[in-house]
Amino acid sequence: MKPLEETPTKPADYAAISAGYGALLGALVLGARERGGDGRDSYLREVPALGLATFALSKLIAKEKVETWVREPFVEETPQGRRPKGRGLRYAVGELLTCSRCVGAWSALGLVALRVTRPREAKVVTAVLATSALNDFLQTGFTWACEQSNRASTAAGE
Repeated sequence: MKPLEETPTKPADYAAISAGYGALLGALVLGARERGGDGRDSYLREVPALGLATFALSKLIAKEKVETWVREPFVEETPQGRRPKGRGLRYAVGELLTCSRCVGAWSALGLVALRVTRPREAKVVTAVLATSALNDFLQTGFTWACEQSNRASTAAGE
């Protein structure tokens, strides 16, 4: 991420994004309070699955080719990588969409909001995304193990 002075943005552009996030978070808190609960509802036990789901969703939005259409108004896709386009708020949103950690904060907000408003449906969505994240980790681990085995075989044959 470039320093503010090196981007075509102003602090107000980032403030608008922060205000939007804060407003949605505040609405979620108020909505959760209105819904009440039976005292047995523990979000803590759901954090691991929500964390994995957030990882998968943010990676999908920020990195995967299939979601290029989401990023296209804000991000230029080049052979050298992705970079924000435009000026002001458009550029700031482009920065957000190229950062999986940044998109992760918004993804978490959306997933928790779904959990609060539609718990049954949220369990399905969270399970699908968490399973996808576990698959990513397992695929990466498998690829690494194969590479290590191939290196060991090559070294033994020398």
